[in-house]
Amino acid sequence: MSDFYLLLAGFVLLLHFLFNVWVVGGAFVTNGRPTLERLHILSLFYGVVIENVAWPCPLTVAQKWFLMKAGTVPYQGDFILHYLRVVVAPDFPLALLRWGAIGVFLVNMAVYARRYARTHHHAFHH
Repeated sequence: MSDFYLLLAGFVLLLHFLFNVWVVGGAFVTNGRPTLERLHILSLFYGVVIENVAWPCPLTVAQKWFLMKAGTVPYQGDFILHYLRVVVAPDFPLALLRWGAIGVFLVNMAVYARRYARTHHHAFHH
C-alpha cells in the first residue's frame, strides 16, 4: 500500500510542478483564448497570494499527506521553497521566493496589459 501512496504523492508533485509552470508562463500560451486568459489571471492571483501569506497550498497538503501515508517523513514548509532548496541551493531564501512570485505576477500582467492595449488601440483606430 505504501507504493500506492508514493505513486499518488508523485502524481501530486507532477501536478504541482505543472501548475507552477502554468502560473509562470501561462500568459505566453493564452493569446486569443479568453477563457484560458481568465483562468491564468486567477492562477496568478492565487500564486502570488499563496507565496506571500501563511496559507497552506492544498496540493502541498495532499502531497505531504500521501508521503506520510506511504510511511515517509514529509518535508516541512513550502513546496516551491523545499524543491528550490533541494535543486538550487540549500539556503535558498524565502524572501527571494516571495519577491519572485511578485515578479512573475507583474511580468505576466504586463503581457496581458500590453495585449489589451494593442487590441483596443487597434480597434480604436479602425
